[in-house]
Amino acid sequence: MKITDIRLGMLTIPLKTPFKTALRTVQQIEDVVVMIETDTGHIGYGEAPATAVITGDIHGSIIDAIKSVLKPKLVGQQIADLNHIIRLIQGAIMKNYSAKAAVEMAVYDLFAQLYQAPLYKILGGGVPKITTDITISVDYIDKMVADSLSAIDRGFETLKVKVGKDIGVDIERVKAIYAAVAGKALIRLDANQGWTAKEAVYALRKLEDAGVRLELVEQPVKAYDLEGLKYITERVHTPVMADESSFGPREVIELIKMRAADIINIKLMKTGGIANAIKIADICSFYDMQCMIGCMLEGSISVAAAVHVAVAKSDVITKIDLDGPSLCAFDPVTSSVSFNDADITIGNAPGLGITAIDGLKMLS
Repeated sequence: MKITDIRLGMLTIPLKTPFKTALRTVQQIEDVVVMIETDTGHIGYGEAPATAVITGDIHGSIIDAIKSVLKPKLVGQQIADLNHIIRLIQGAIMKNYSAKAAVEMAVYDLFAQLYQAPLYKILGGGVPKITTDITISVDYIDKMVADSLSAIDRGFETLKVKVGKDIGVDIERVKAIYAAVAGKALIRLDANQGWTAKEAVYALRKLEDAGVRLELVEQPVKAYDLEGLKYITERVHTPVMADESSFGPREVIELIKMRAADIINIKLMKTGGIANAIKIADICSFYDMQCMIGCMLEGSISVAAAVHVAVAKSDVITKIDLDGPSLCAFDPVTSSVSFNDADITIGNAPGLGITAIDGLKMLS
């Protein structure tokens, strides 16, 4: 199975409600879709969003990186030479993690198709069912409480609550949500780098003293502030998770050495694809550190790839934040991964099992 061409498209999917964090507000998903064609007629699929405020990637940079740099390296390569192809992708260009991730997951899709197995089985197997949380966007307190209760009615048992806008209001937001959902759902906080280290300690201690029990708090401080992250981790009972501070294996090793976080959030758009995600999971497993697997605001192609990784590495990836498809008004992708609100299951089709994408606009 040899790569003969790489084609690109754009996929736009409206959200059920606006996605609001301390960093941005988004109305719809707009992803670059990658299709790697082969001489056997098999097609591998990948996907990448533009997340400028986190990865630095925009649609233009993703498209140009794939067309101008990655495609010339990969056309003509044999899919069976997976490790060689991964080295070509990762070594072809600095950063550009989203472009690398989209292309790499399409290669993995083809590799699993070559051996006629679902991707998770190629990655090591596992139970093909996981349960995700859902994001509660930052908003007025009453709206956030209502959204939380609605999510519970849909079957979600873990809520990822966005904060980071105003420390005083954030504390009241969390107290109100906790009072409404205690005993019905776990709460994870995500400050999206919106607090200082001292603010985070103040807020978390206030919440802890008020009897609010949080599963974790995610990236309370700026990505570069590892000392701030360590400061918080040492001073609160709530587990601290690194997200924007942990892109690849090197950052994860540094965080572990510093004891700056309790949990690592793996995202394919930060790691540059599946290979580095697996490396991070293995590093964390060695140090007995739990991982979450998450996503940006992505459609179900790239989230499906993350689902396969989560299943294969479930010994260390113990927390799931793959709610992108659940936030969409509809899913235009037909695949063997079924997204049913909190429940995500994988079928038996080879690779990612993608058979159709409605509304895909091809790029020239």
